[in-house]
Amino acid sequence: MPTDAKRPLQLNDQGQLRHFLSLDGLPRELLTEILDTADSFLEVGARAVKKVPLLRGKTVCNVFFENSTRTRTTFELAAQRLSADVITLNVSTSSTSKGETLTDTLRNLEAMAADMFVVRHSDSGAAHFIAEHVSPRVAVINGGDGRHGHPTQGMLDMLTIRRHKGGFENLSVAIVGDVLHSRVARSNMLALKTLGCPDIRVIAPRTLLPIGLEEVYGVKVFTDANEGLRDVDVVIMLRLQRERMQGGLLPSEGEFFKLYGLTEKRLRLARPGAIVMHPGPINRGVEIESAVADGEQSVILNQVTYGIAIRMAVLSMAMSGQNAQRQLEQEDAQ
Repeated sequence: MPTDAKRPLQLNDQGQLRHFLSLDGLPRELLTEILDTADSFLEVGARAVKKVPLLRGKTVCNVFFENSTRTRTTFELAAQRLSADVITLNVSTSSTSKGETLTDTLRNLEAMAADMFVVRHSDSGAAHFIAEHVSPRVAVINGGDGRHGHPTQGMLDMLTIRRHKGGFENLSVAIVGDVLHSRVARSNMLALKTLGCPDIRVIAPRTLLPIGLEEVYGVKVFTDANEGLRDVDVVIMLRLQRERMQGGLLPSEGEFFKLYGLTEKRLRLARPGAIVMHPGPINRGVEIESAVADGEQSVILNQVTYGIAIRMAVLSMAMSGQNAQRQLEQEDAQ
């Protein structure tokens, strides 16, 4: 349930970003600053030399306890474009598989004198745990934790919507699919609500809906896809999280596609010019048909481009917030 309990951990004493763990409790002004900063970084990707010196001399360590090629690669590119030194550790196949605890792994990483950890973990709350126990000089960025959240994916989705639709105040946005297991859905609902979207719809079979969505996130819940998609401006399709499912939550993938898959016919229920999004990787013929995924209303590849800019923004803002906090503490100690 959203709460401000985590806010002090993420922000420094001046209200600047220090860690980026969740969109839960972050103010609208800060989310807007992330979007504005990412907008300024999009131009860097179009240069012949795609680098700025903001993190020169800093070391960013990608610590992935769970595999994700897309997220890992965009974080690596983002850090490199900020001129940071980058280390990527696939911990899922090394230390933890040999019995090392998360705290042991953390202490070994700290000994490498990294300035920032980008953490992806299958357990909800892992990034918060690390941020609570890490050295004060290290910033922690959540690259996805369990079913809890995926804040940079949420923000890149917000940047995609803003660049293609201009704002959030008059939009209808539908999130479709496996909401129960999706950290992306949770981050998107929080971000859309904070940024002032008045009509957030969640569309899924009852077996893939968490209890209490309406009360917790202020969304409208639909189990009929045709009804839920009518007159929306944005359609965010979710990947079926097969690896997180237990038991018979779906009769079959074919049945899911029949009832909830985004087809050209079903997309025509949305408003003309509605955009189609998906966090990837896409299961074609399960969540979305190829004609829609590759069609003119799809902005799925744009999301990847915007993801690099968002991650550059988060990395640079968190490091700036850490530096400002350190300077403030030094001044207080004098």
